[in-house]
Amino acid sequence: MSGPIDTEQPETELSSAGPDTVDAAVEGAWAYERLHVNALFRQWVEPVLDAAGVTIGSHVLDVACGTGVVAREAQRRVGPDVSVTGLDIGGGMLAVAESIEPEVTWIEGDAGRLPFDDDRFDAVVCQFGLMFFPDRIGAIREMLRCARPGGRVVVAVWEALERSEAYPISVDLLERRAGTAAADALRAPFVLGDTDELHDLCTQAGASDVSIDTHHGTARFPSVRTMLEADLRGWLPVMGVFLDDDLIDSILYEADNALRAYVNKSGEMTFGAPAHIITARA
Repeated sequence: MSGPIDTEQPETELSSAGPDTVDAAVEGAWAYERLHVNALFRQWVEPVLDAAGVTIGSHVLDVACGTGVVAREAQRRVGPDVSVTGLDIGGGMLAVAESIEPEVTWIEGDAGRLPFDDDRFDAVVCQFGLMFFPDRIGAIREMLRCARPGGRVVVAVWEALERSEAYPISVDLLERRAGTAAADALRAPFVLGDTDELHDLCTQAGASDVSIDTHHGTARFPSVRTMLEADLRGWLPVMGVFLDDDLIDSILYEADNALRAYVNKSGEMTFGAPAHIITARA
């Protein structure tokens, strides 16, 4: 439902956490990879990398890389002589990313303080992470700093909530059944839908040649239950909202009816999921 999260919270070493914490982080990251990546994120990889001009020999940084769907496709593009770099604040995400594609260089860190020299990369990309950065202008400025002069910085964000078809219904359902905090957690990925605001963020960060293209993607979930349960049991806890099992079950039951318009004959749930792709130059 959302992209990889980089909230710039105080960092902790995954290896120093207790075994239950480590297992939970990795288990959650695998669930994210299996469901959300295929349902929402994979379709945006090619447009993002095309906008960034990634090709053979490009040095690429993927910020807030999550389990690495963008970085591993970039690795295939750049060839075996160059290693793409993926950065995320989540150790569980990076553990899964490395297990899938060990050729990428995976680094734990946050978007507000990128641990790289100036002018390091030909292209810097960030897919569905900017919405969650406390200092968005600072994060864009950091991405620009790490790009070589004339290099491209490409950021993908979701369109406004009201243009995302099924999600407004889910938000309304949560508002009514679980309260404002739960609904706001589901609203959070859609807060940068205004293209004027996006343009202002980039220019304030010092970007030049800023362009914003809106693409009309499609979300594909195996069922309504799969979509909602992933958000209720996966996404909401990440955002600090925890619902009890009885409430989750009742919301899932009601969602089957509320969202049935998006279910096809085979039971698959599909709906429009538009996004903006912002391209700027350092």
